[in-house]
Amino acid sequence: MRYILNSIALLCIGLILSACAGQKISQYANEKPTLDLSEYFSGTIDAYGIFTDRSGEVKKRFTVLIQANWSMVDGKKTGILDESFEYSDGTKQKRIWRLTEVSPGKYLGRADDVVGDAQGEAAGNALNWAYTLALPVDGTVYNVQFDDWMYLVNSKVMLNKAKMSKFGIELGEVTLSFYKR
Repeated sequence: MRYILNSIALLCIGLILSACAGQKISQYANEKPTLDLSEYFSGTIDAYGIFTDRSGEVKKRFTVLIQANWSMVDGKKTGILDESFEYSDGTKQKRIWRLTEVSPGKYLGRADDVVGDAQGEAAGNALNWAYTLALPVDGTVYNVQFDDWMYLVNSKVMLNKAKMSKFGIELGEVTLSFYKR
């Protein structure tokens, strides 16, 4: 009996540890094509997305028109991503990201509905953002955490998958495809 209880305890510990071990940006360091954020997010980009709840049901569909440009400010690459969202229910939303490359492959991002700074890191063809978004739902604003992963497929296409959570509980996912004109 003691052997069975010890085995179950070890199995539970292993499952907990494996659940905590998520992907790391360093896994993508050798992947091609290499993502240069200021190169990809420059000019006009179209995006097409869905929001799915934790059961996988599509709750919202949307498109995004992004106008993006970069310049040097105080010796650092600084980008503006002006995003215009249009949802399948006809509602519209605007978000303007202000991005700064603080060191090679490391970024800070700010937007009016982002709480604090978004922290981003790129390696190879991937970029990972972590941030808190003030998300309005039915007249109430919730601070929701995003674990946002982008993968450059080629010079025109990038795919994005973001997990949304609150208090560590997964709420759903946002899936986007970007197309650079």
